[in-house]
Amino acid sequence: MVRAAIGFFVLALLAYLLGAGGVAGISMEIGKVLLVVFLVLAVLSFLGSMFMGKSPRI
Repeated sequence: MVRAAIGFFVLALLAYLLGAGGVAGISMEIGKVLLVVFLVLAVLSFLGSMFMGKSPRI
């Protein structure tokens, strides 16, 4: 998911440099959404493993 977000950010930069402002804006918004989704899922995964994880054996 992070790879896709980076890809959209690169696409936005290229589109902006080539003068396609509409495509650049849409690509930037998609990249932002993907990055936020990734961060939310990463935090939820971290918290889930922290609270639901097995305790170490002694």
